[in-house]
Amino acid sequence: MVINTWNFTKANSHAWRILNRTPGGLGQTRNAVVEGCNRCEKLQCDLAVGLGGSPDEAGDTTLDAMIMDGATMNVGAVAGLRYINDAIRVARVVLEHTKHSMLVGNAATEFAQSFGFQGESLKTTKSNELWRKWIGKNCQPNFWNNVHPDPKASCGPCKLNVTDNNSWKEDQQDATEHNIGHENHDTIGMIAIDVDKQIHAGTSTNGLTFKIPGRVGDTAFPGAGAYADNEVGAATATGNGDVMMRFLPSLIAVEAMRSGKTPAEATELAIQRIIKHYKDFSGALAAVNRRGEYALSCYGWKEFSFVVSSPVKSGPNTRIETVKCLPKVVQKVSQNN
Repeated sequence: MVINTWNFTKANSHAWRILNRTPGGLGQTRNAVVEGCNRCEKLQCDLAVGLGGSPDEAGDTTLDAMIMDGATMNVGAVAGLRYINDAIRVARVVLEHTKHSMLVGNAATEFAQSFGFQGESLKTTKSNELWRKWIGKNCQPNFWNNVHPDPKASCGPCKLNVTDNNSWKEDQQDATEHNIGHENHDTIGMIAIDVDKQIHAGTSTNGLTFKIPGRVGDTAFPGAGAYADNEVGAATATGNGDVMMRFLPSLIAVEAMRSGKTPAEATELAIQRIIKHYKDFSGALAAVNRRGEYALSCYGWKEFSFVVSSPVKSGPNTRIETVKCLPKVVQKVSQNN
């Protein structure tokens, strides 16, 4: 089976075709995940995967990707990758041809080029237009906090304001100003399983729109963006990566399934841990156990769609499924008597 976050049906269908090149998908799960995510990179899925989307404050697009092997627990990942659109394929090279788990920034680009990947600008007319409009709005919204000049009214450059008394309430308020969704951030997370229970999980994204240059979210980190273990199953996440990576939700879901919880129970448990501390975050977590049972939990939206491909008795093998998200938790305001 193949499952991925968001309604990226072309990526899922491509992965499903690759998985079925051999009976039962034997030996194809890595190929399916890498090429399925790469299809999204080529298609610029929602302008949130691959080139031409999510420009940072400098107008540049950078890519993060990861692939994890559930048999060996080995990982290959890249973060802040520049000038190379095939991020998930470069992550595969890291997995297969190095003893490292992650390469970052310009050095990751040089590594990719040494293996024959061709450099290209990841900027497009569309991403440049988005960036210019953002500059024209005094760089609003942005991801600065407790700096001067006031980031709510200026493009900076921002510097530390040593005279300010930073408050917890200000931090939380600023964190709620950035709504995460298909308009500014769609990580594709994908899981593939064959009949021998071989599992691979992978991710790819161009990150948050107008992020501070150098920012890396959850996508490229095992346990955060995705996690796979042949003994149990796999999970993959999407949403506010700055928040979600603090809780390793993919790892939490897999370990919950190891302890006997269903995929539905495991994903909700992991999401609830985040809600306990961040009532205003948005995110989704999909999980599948080694038997092919799957579920997705989400928060911050009304509903969330994902794509599944698996043999069914009737209807299409590849289909979009939609779930209702967990109800919004109202932040309690304490009052001093």
